[in-house]
Amino acid sequence: MTESQAQARPAEAPALIEVANLSKLFDVSPPLLNRLLQGSPRALLTAVDRVSFSIPRGKTFSLVGESGCGKSTVARLVVGLHQPSGGRIFFEGRDMADLKSRSEIAPLRKRLQMIFQDPFASLNPRWRVADIVAEPIRAHRLLRDRRDIAVRVGELLQQVGLSPADGVRFPHEFSGGQRQRISIARALASNPEFLVCDEPTSALDVSVQAQILNLMKRLQRELGLTYLFISHDLAVVYHISDIVGVMYLGRLVEWGEAKALFRRPQHPYTRMLLDAIPDLEMTGRARTPVAGEVPSPIAPPSGCHFHPRCPFAEARCRREAPRALATATGEVSCHAVEEGRLPPAVSKTRSKSA
Repeated sequence: MTESQAQARPAEAPALIEVANLSKLFDVSPPLLNRLLQGSPRALLTAVDRVSFSIPRGKTFSLVGESGCGKSTVARLVVGLHQPSGGRIFFEGRDMADLKSRSEIAPLRKRLQMIFQDPFASLNPRWRVADIVAEPIRAHRLLRDRRDIAVRVGELLQQVGLSPADGVRFPHEFSGGQRQRISIARALASNPEFLVCDEPTSALDVSVQAQILNLMKRLQRELGLTYLFISHDLAVVYHISDIVGVMYLGRLVEWGEAKALFRRPQHPYTRMLLDAIPDLEMTGRARTPVAGEVPSPIAPPSGCHFHPRCPFAEARCRREAPRALATATGEVSCHAVEEGRLPPAVSKTRSKSA
């Protein structure tokens, strides 16, 4: 972690998760024979590019950005579904890369779980709900007696707003929101401290989204959970987050305390994302929505990745990647901010859409 991050980190709670210079490259090259015949080099896709942040215990850190910016890849790296190409991930100060044997990994695995985006695909359609929720209990050997497991499954289903009697049913008998509740119950079955939530409400109706978000906030208060929340919906992020990080083309361009970031965003990309929220209050405020397309992560722009779409870009932006600058509650990486070339940030009052 950088010195400025340590200074800007909220002081009221120690960090449960720390990510330092995390990177992930995917080899998307054609088959070797094709490359040899065509004389083409390997093609590497940079999904995550030297991302660093920390999550205080009991807080929610949200990552936002356009599709393809690397948010979900960060989530999968943190829970171990992908191996990093570079950088480190610390859980309570311990480097997760140092955990080699199954006996070392198992105690950590039950302390962090993941809630996936699509509740229609993340539940086994051939299993009854009781077996789905009980699987982590059996896998981690938390309980052995069948009766004790059944009682625990009933408690978990009640905790997420379902009935113990729902355990005999199959996932296809439930609505999308109910399936996501089952996914949350399964994630809670191993008594975790940290949940990675990969767009858990994006496949749901707006009214159901609110119910799931309220459930997650209640569970966080009651169980002291820490969340890494992935979303592209700024209204959802405003509702649930303590800290927000904004990603663009694999890089974390700005992060900070949620209310401060929404009120006075620093990075031009963050400002444009917030300007894309409909102004239902019709304030008449000047707006600059994001224009253009996200460049290919296989051949990203030089310097600041955002410069082809940024109205404040200059020669330095095209040539040199910006360094992270400390703000009142976080960090921002932008040459225009560093040089004072941006107009003052207009306060973004919370709209009714949020």
